[in-house]
Amino acid sequence: HAMEPAFRPSLRAWFDRGGIYAVAHVRGGGELGRDWHLAGQKAAKRNTWLDLLACAEHLAQAGHASPARIALSGASAGGLAVVNAMLARPALFRAVVSEVGFHDAIRSELAATGPANVEEFGSVATPEGFRALLAMSAYANAADGVAYPAVLFTAGYNDPRLLPWDPGKMAARLQAVAAAPGGSGRPVLLRTDFAGGHGLDATLDQIVDETADVLAFLLWQTGAPGFALPGPTSTDAPKD
Repeated sequence: HAMEPAFRPSLRAWFDRGGIYAVAHVRGGGELGRDWHLAGQKAAKRNTWLDLLACAEHLAQAGHASPARIALSGASAGGLAVVNAMLARPALFRAVVSEVGFHDAIRSELAATGPANVEEFGSVATPEGFRALLAMSAYANAADGVAYPAVLFTAGYNDPRLLPWDPGKMAARLQAVAAAPGGSGRPVLLRTDFAGGHGLDATLDQIVDETADVLAFLLWQTGAPGFALPGPTSTDAPKD
């Protein structure tokens, strides 16, 4: 899969409030051909979030944003990338959004939809496959006592490709980390569309509703005026 350049009207709300939008073409995608894809597959999957981290570091070093205002967003397998990037460098990000994301790489193969992902990610049935999946499993690699950024997970209750227990399980894990000693105390939210799927057949109303919630979350967490919520998190404003 390659993410082609496209105009997204929904981003106007982000730009109007001073936001910058950058697309990271990381290894594992199809932008630069088959070798680029294979360089982020199976045992090499770590390259995907290493590239994502390099892009975020460039944005900070170039003066486009400070870590207090950098947010990550990814969907489906992109959820695996953004959450693993956050786990690797939590201080580099303010907020993360994983839409219908894939996080529990060890368990996912056992689901009805899991075998279709073996070619891309590997199989727990082989030693090398298990090691690769364990290394990329965000659920397995989340650590206690770490101050992670705020996170929003979305799930489609009728998703035929990524069953909703996965983002729910990942959200519960990070909620426990955030609330425990050493945790950040920042919000970890789960948004479930009980009429939704993987997004490919979403109605216009579903797209608008989810986009509004995602943008509101990101504007809240990055300190945009007018988006703070009452309570302790409203005083935790980002500082450049």
